[in-house]
Amino acid sequence: MTFCSQLLDSHCNTIDANDTVSHALELHQDEKQDMVVVLEGQHYIGMIDLGDLEDADPESKISEQSQFFIKPFVNPADHFLQALKVRSKFFVRQVPVINEKNELEGVVSEEKLLEQSSLLLGVAATGSVIILEMSRHEYSPGEINRLVESNDAMIMNMNSILDPQTAKMQVVLHINREDISDLVATFQRHEYMVLQYYGDEYYDNSLQSNLDHLLNYLNI
Repeated sequence: MTFCSQLLDSHCNTIDANDTVSHALELHQDEKQDMVVVLEGQHYIGMIDLGDLEDADPESKISEQSQFFIKPFVNPADHFLQALKVRSKFFVRQVPVINEKNELEGVVSEEKLLEQSSLLLGVAATGSVIILEMSRHEYSPGEINRLVESNDAMIMNMNSILDPQTAKMQVVLHINREDISDLVATFQRHEYMVLQYYGDEYYDNSLQSNLDHLLNYLNI
């Protein structure tokens, strides 16, 4: 299990709540990342997009711009998936990690979250991938697992997502075998819609666009 404390990066952009707007903009004028952490001493106040300050009074304090604050954060003991959830909710590239004293310990970067997500999904592991589509009432993990095991294979990882355009579930299976032609045939024989599959060989079909659409959802 990977906790946020294990993914900490202590280097992040911060400004003090008592800084003036002009000072904050001057400090970060060369930064590519506009979203910065706001602190009051060591205490976490929130994050602010410096772009929102361009029309503010240059001599006003950052603390006076609280209408622009957002407050994404996780605790050190939170699982990294909680940081992924916060990142998706607030659309930030770094998620602040705050301890029980409301002090900033560091951030979890977007790059770290992508790396851990890839490990969780087994992207780099050997094996094959099968992508199924079905309605929600047809989704039965036990039945899917039974069909896989009936072909002397094992599910290493299974993830599902609801496609809002079709209102159907897309189920991504990571199988421990490279050759899955017999397993694909089994799913098709049981009237499962196989959107895409690849293993030792890449099987081209007319549903490549569906795979691209799914990967857009998984690229969080």
